[in-house]
Amino acid sequence: MVAGGTGRRFGGAKQFSLLGGRPVAAWSILAARSVADGVVLVVPADGPGADLGADRTVAGGATRAASVRAGLAAVPDDAAVIVVHDAARPLASASLFGEVVDRVRGGGAAGAVPVLAVGDTLKRVSGDTVESTVDRDGLVSVQTPQAFEARALRDAHASEEQATDDAGLLERRGMTVRTVAGEIRNLKLTRPEDLELAELYLSAVHR
Repeated sequence: MVAGGTGRRFGGAKQFSLLGGRPVAAWSILAARSVADGVVLVVPADGPGADLGADRTVAGGATRAASVRAGLAAVPDDAAVIVVHDAARPLASASLFGEVVDRVRGGGAAGAVPVLAVGDTLKRVSGDTVESTVDRDGLVSVQTPQAFEARALRDAHASEEQATDDAGLLERRGMTVRTVAGEIRNLKLTRPEDLELAELYLSAVHR
């Protein structure tokens, strides 16, 4: 569980903000429990050390990839499938965790990621000037949780390369990554208003 960000655009460590009366990261850990034998939480080196329900908490690195590698070092060597999830996505359902894990366990893929079709028109811009319209055919937006064969994920991270998500490291090595349907409510908390939207989703679920 990656919770090592500083939350510059959010204005603070969003992963420790309260959502429905509990820290954001605690919701993610709760959902991960549905498929995980153990949960490792990666937090900022100078962040709070609150007990959020993880089996182990470790300090992250300067980049997302470095933080994932810190978490990997704490995962038992006999793990067969490893799930990486951004704690800033607190509303990912237990069923979504199950789907990506099942996709990997079913064979034929080193990894599995949830995706959503891109609905908006995409433009490439330079400053405030539009340069071109991007053909969105075949484009999707990618979420977490992402599940991987443990050996494939460890091998991909052994290079110490950087990537915006872990699936990207596998793709560079020609490994097969499959997709499952993502969830609209599985939003990533980036700005303060995202937390307000998450509260609305959460209240709708628990009515």
